Amino acid sequence: MIFPVAGIEVAPWIPPLVAFVVSFFTSMGGVSGAFLLLPFQMSFLGYTNPSVSATNQLFNIVAIPSGVYRYCREGRMAWPLTWVIVIGTLPGVLLGALIRVNYLPDPRHFKLFAAGVLLYIGGKMLRDLLKRRPEKGNVPDSEKTFRERVSRSRLVPGVKEVSVKGDLPLLAATRFDLKYVGYSFNGGIFEIPFWGILFLSLLVGIVGGVYGIGGGAIIAPFLVSFFRLPVYSVAGAALMGTFVTSVAGVAFYQAIAPFYPKMSVAPDWLLGLLFGLGGMAGMYLGARCQKFVPAKHIKWMLAGVMMFTALKYVVDSLG
Repeated sequence: MIFPVAGIEVAPWIPPLVAFVVSFFTSMGGVSGAFLLLPFQMSFLGYTNPSVSATNQLFNIVAIPSGVYRYCREGRMAWPLTWVIVIGTLPGVLLGALIRVNYLPDPRHFKLFAAGVLLYIGGKMLRDLLKRRPEKGNVPDSEKTFRERVSRSRLVPGVKEVSVKGDLPLLAATRFDLKYVGYSFNGGIFEIPFWGILFLSLLVGIVGGVYGIGGGAIIAPFLVSFFRLPVYSVAGAALMGTFVTSVAGVAFYQAIAPFYPKMSVAPDWLLGLLFGLGGMAGMYLGARCQKFVPAKHIKWMLAGVMMFTALKYVVDSLG
């Protein structure tokens, strides 16, 4: 099948299959999988035009709602955190789109940029995972008790969800002002500086707009590694933030396309939809299965795929 916007030819079953597999695993960490689909499109499909970033964000728009729905259904959406992420990343993703088109149209330069971002985040996660001293604070406690709660619910006949009717909400907002954003999760209270997360979200939005990932692949590891939030509580917020910023990103790429008639800027809608359909199924199943996977395994997975992708970009750029 030929995709004229992308300038490639590929069997129509390959994009949804690849997106399904990638999204199933990455959605457990609050990541849509777009940051892995982009190197697949560039390295394996040969799709290197700037429009690949917009196509990647189109995938997010189609795939993410199923995962967000699942996290909402299980009572694991940190809405105050979600809205701060959205407010910060929206202007950043628009700036990132302009940077991508004007300053990083060359695939080699773009790959080096992406590699630097992924190496930094992946390296930080690996360093935290390899620390031998025991972690302090309520993050590991909340993650541990959450897993214990899931295990107990599986032993009770007729209980299908983590949240048991009559219990306190699994995740609830506790504070939302110009100083701190806070929520409770499974007995632990977590508060992060409002302006800190807002400024970080702006930077993440710029990087995500350039990369074409909406920012979820960057913000989720930051929330876990730098702000020390439980991975079980941030996945839904990171996905929702990625969805909203991806909508803005696709609309912006489409709007500026007429100003760059000699360059492929607008998304390849058919290719993006095919990726999105596979991602929709994978993301729903990944969100459903996340609670059964130990938090440390999810963090190792996120760090591993980021480091592998970054090193591959460096090799491709220098080769």
